[in-house]
Amino acid sequence: MITEETQELVDRGIMLPLMEEFYTIQGEGFHKGTAAYFIRIGGCDVGCHWCDVKESWDAGLHPPTHVGEIVENAVKYSKTIVVTGGEPLTWDMNTLTDNLKKQGCQIHIETSGAYPLTGTWDWICLSPKKIKLPEPEIYPVANELKVIIFNKHDFKFAEEQAAQVGKDCILYMQPEWSNRDKMIPLIVDYVMKNPRWKVSLQTHKYLNIP
Repeated sequence: MITEETQELVDRGIMLPLMEEFYTIQGEGFHKGTAAYFIRIGGCDVGCHWCDVKESWDAGLHPPTHVGEIVENAVKYSKTIVVTGGEPLTWDMNTLTDNLKKQGCQIHIETSGAYPLTGTWDWICLSPKKIKLPEPEIYPVANELKVIIFNKHDFKFAEEQAAQVGKDCILYMQPEWSNRDKMIPLIVDYVMKNPRWKVSLQTHKYLNIP
């Protein structure tokens, strides 16, 4: 159990439940192939059954860590920072991004958009989920829309989500990893017929890196 004082700092975003942090190659979406430092924040109640980081869901399993310490570790490795989860917008991201910006970092977020947008971001990857739809405010500011394709109905969902983002938002369809052999041919066919979409693959899994 954490103290009330610590919980207050977490609620204010001065501390965050840090699951893991690591330097690697971005494997998905627009910035794939780019070296980046990943900060994975614990806590998520969206509950996708195919989530590959279910251990991130319970924030209580991950130690509250001062933002200053997170930033100090990050900038040793890279000025390109990716904040992911879990669902990072569960928490107030303002203090984290303010401190990263002071260090001259480019800051990306990967989010379902299920909570209000906080923080200052250079790139917003919105990956909406049917279970808990994004807050309306995030659609017009998303830089990329990444829809996970698990079954055929997800193509319809993808178009519904694409109708809400800005005209410059880059559209990606990404096969859910466990179902990729079945869905990749369908995605390829869909994108060829609807070329405003692009295919995203989890290349880090093919490269066997984090």
